[in-house]
Amino acid sequence: MSRYESSKKLLSPVWGHLSESIVERASGSFIYTTCGKKLLDFSTGIGVVNTGHCHPRVVAAAQEQVGKLIHGQLNIVYHKPVLELVEELKPVVPEGLDTFFFSNSGAEAVEASIKLARHATKKQNIITFVNSFHGRTVGTMSLGNSKIVYKNQYGPLMPGVHVAPYAYCHRCPCKQQRKSAEDCCNQPLLAVEMLLRQQTGPADTAAILLEPVQGEGGYVQPPKSFMQGLRKICDKHGILLIYDEVQTGFGRTGKYFAAELSGVKPDILVFAKAIASGFPLSGLVASKETHKHWQQGSHGGTYGANAVACAAAVATQRVIKEEKLVENAAARGEQLTKLLLQLKDKYPQISDVRGPGLMIGVEFYDERDNAYPFPGHDSKHTVKYGFTGALTKKCLDHGMLILNTGAHETLRFIPPLTVSAEEIELGVELFEKGLKDTLKELAN
Repeated sequence: MSRYESSKKLLSPVWGHLSESIVERASGSFIYTTCGKKLLDFSTGIGVVNTGHCHPRVVAAAQEQVGKLIHGQLNIVYHKPVLELVEELKPVVPEGLDTFFFSNSGAEAVEASIKLARHATKKQNIITFVNSFHGRTVGTMSLGNSKIVYKNQYGPLMPGVHVAPYAYCHRCPCKQQRKSAEDCCNQPLLAVEMLLRQQTGPADTAAILLEPVQGEGGYVQPPKSFMQGLRKICDKHGILLIYDEVQTGFGRTGKYFAAELSGVKPDILVFAKAIASGFPLSGLVASKETHKHWQQGSHGGTYGANAVACAAAVATQRVIKEEKLVENAAARGEQLTKLLLQLKDKYPQISDVRGPGLMIGVEFYDERDNAYPFPGHDSKHTVKYGFTGALTKKCLDHGMLILNTGAHETLRFIPPLTVSAEEIELGVELFEKGLKDTLKELAN
């Protein structure tokens, strides 16, 4: 028995575990366990290590900074890493967003965006979307709607949140009305307009908050016209548009930020996860005009913009740009999508392959869809509830870490942006082995 088995029991059972393995080290696209197993990592700490595990330049930057300054609280002093980070981020965020606030986690940054929106507009309500995920604090949990487990027995939740349908075209009953892949059928936009007429008037609505590509909700990318329509609604009613780019930022979608996919600029952009290659750091960016309404001293944080995390973030941005990881994400994403579509033709249980860059979702026909069929649904090839959870275990047996996501049976592919063409092929090969095993068990 491992010396750590008893220590495992001292950790709260609130954490679920994909694997019981203990990681000894990691490098690039692979992690290595204490029992000698080598695992291809297509989970990347849930989209965090975009530069691959332990990128040498990120490691070196953090090591150097530890010997200079570990923590310099921003209410007290400025430090070089945070100022250098702002210099790195300014050219890659949407034009006109030029003032930054830093914190520790994605949930903290989302909460900060809501506080900023309320101060800037002097209004209180927030519109969010079905399938959304924004964090696990009471405030962010109140804003998300991807799975009921995140809210069970935690009420009462934060008031002032109103939920609209997201443009989930794969399951939209009106998708036959679309003219092209870039066009929305307009039903989700009409639902937002109805919310503003019936539940939260423009005079009470501070912001519309959404993920430009949904993460925990199933890797759902909306049509451009949906994003354009939301921008028009916000401009018409004096509402701020907030993008939660916690999972989509820093090259994940084949663009530096997913805002580029639609060309629609938000008023506030939230970022976290991959900014510092695994060091805790998050933040938001908005215009000076928006920030000037944020009352000084009304928000803050002890550890936000930690010096070591900022140094790692500076190195991360330079690696992303100089090693052309955004371009690699786009190229490897095309390769991965092509290979997965070939499997879709081979396995009729797969209902959809979707997503930009290296943020790819594979959805399966679910037996629950028999009662609530959607366009294209084939009841002859449904899988059982919990299928993708079982599938992740089978993939692990074959040497790959991969995660499921969303309320439907969906698997997500999020390899590091440093991934090679050969590693993509290996990942699809291991996925197919796991899929065959899971379908075999399903048939028995």
